[in-house]
Amino acid sequence: MKRTLFCLLAVMPLLPLVQKAEAADYETLSMEKIENPMLWADVPDPDVVRVGDTFYMVSTTMHLMPGAPVMASQDLKNWETVGYIFDRLTDSPKYDLLQGTAYGRGQWATSLKYHNGRFYALMAPNEGGEMGRTYIFTAEKAEGPWTLVSRMRHFHDCSLFFDDDGRVYVFYGTGEMMELKSDLSDVIEGTHRRIFQREADERGLLEGSRMIKHGGRYYLLMISHVYAPGKHRREVCYRADNVQGPYEKQVILESPFGGFSYEAQGTIVDSPDGDWYGIIFQDRGGVGRVLTVMPCRWINGWPMLGDEDGKVPERVRPVVAGQPEGAIVKSDDFSSDKLGLHWQWNHNPVNEAWSLKEREGWLRLKTSRVVDNLYLAPNTLTQRMEGPACSGAVVMDLAKMRDGDRAGFAAFNSTTGALLIKKIGKKLTLEMSEQSVTLSERDKEVTAVEEKTVESVALQQTKVWLRIDADFRPAEGGGYGGKDTARFYYSLDGETWTKIGNDYRLLFDWQRFFMGSKFGIFCYATKKKGGYVDVDAFLYSREK
Repeated sequence: MKRTLFCLLAVMPLLPLVQKAEAADYETLSMEKIENPMLWADVPDPDVVRVGDTFYMVSTTMHLMPGAPVMASQDLKNWETVGYIFDRLTDSPKYDLLQGTAYGRGQWATSLKYHNGRFYALMAPNEGGEMGRTYIFTAEKAEGPWTLVSRMRHFHDCSLFFDDDGRVYVFYGTGEMMELKSDLSDVIEGTHRRIFQREADERGLLEGSRMIKHGGRYYLLMISHVYAPGKHRREVCYRADNVQGPYEKQVILESPFGGFSYEAQGTIVDSPDGDWYGIIFQDRGGVGRVLTVMPCRWINGWPMLGDEDGKVPERVRPVVAGQPEGAIVKSDDFSSDKLGLHWQWNHNPVNEAWSLKEREGWLRLKTSRVVDNLYLAPNTLTQRMEGPACSGAVVMDLAKMRDGDRAGFAAFNSTTGALLIKKIGKKLTLEMSEQSVTLSERDKEVTAVEEKTVESVALQQTKVWLRIDADFRPAEGGGYGGKDTARFYYSLDGETWTKIGNDYRLLFDWQRFFMGSKFGIFCYATKKKGGYVDVDAFLYSREK
């Protein structure tokens, strides 16, 4: 590991783990239990399968590339990103931030299955027309490489299902299904069937389909949005003895957790020992949609989720003990010649405009397109932020920035707080900048960006350290109204940190990006392309 990263580790204030009075008991307990949220980060729309002693999970990352991350764990506690189902999407220039954008669209709610020794993934982009056609991919290993099998009509929030008799189905929308050809090349026309009708108080969509078969019965899990006194968002299950129906319904989870909203949408999976678990997401404000794990108990033939009282538990016993610690967000000293799987680009990257080889041990981000703002900038590199609190820092060499270039480190989302470095003539200025984007409804075109400079300082040198601390701890007693804030710091020597600007409120906006807050490293040109910045390291720490 390089000297710069060691230096950052020595001077960057790591976040406190627990109160000292509770430390011993907490540490012992945390070694034995999974603390909910299982993943306190933006990991929505999960699907999980188990192959042997390993669980594999896929989640939604929409406009981020590579897309459809595959994560692996042996204990449901420690997760690592092991691959992606695709590197980029190419149906439209919108995925390249041209003629519109794919913010909040792209890959959604991928279905993951393992059948006859192969992995399969079915994914329908949240798009209209040709861009929304469903993809089916396959691979021998979850890590990939994945190959495209077919494209077909759009299926919203769909679930692929291989039956024991060799027939294949897709369940989608609000209780619809179709049969697929055995080679997965297309649907079999004339097989469309609506398997249930939603209830009168379920005025929202029933979505998030996940179909499994257990004990000879068919179980379709879905999220139900209910607007009636005393009822809430909930996870429901439709059960049948025949795949065609008739189906009967049971509410299997109706529980808030930690003072936040009621949980729903996810799946169930069994362990090698025959225990069952539910993995369900919850909306948690600025950090995004987090994952919780809970027991799944088969009661009267229904997969009932939660503890004995039907509530999401604070802690769950891991599947196995003694597994090495894993993480989906990581520090990086950029000493590898390949980008780590913990990183994703905002939209398709311009591959010729970044490098890990041109300056050994550094990430180089080059300007490749003249744009007006951060939201149209190619090659913004991102990682998730995590709760309850986390901190990320970078060190940047600005010597090769050109007049009009912009670079820096951001708490990136549809409303962004950024440490923004501007090259104006021969001068460098560091700003704490607040930015918010307006997008058109149809094409997600950037129609306006509001920018506010809160504080600025002149830089007399070309090397600078930048840091963002994010705090997602709930309000006292739990729930919304907590901090959801980012604080911004810079250093000129890697030892002394100076706060700049305001505490910035981190938001989750489903109408624009539909994602939790991300760390973002960026460099773009507003006048002439050809400049670049070098990034020596990204250091990450998290309160646990």
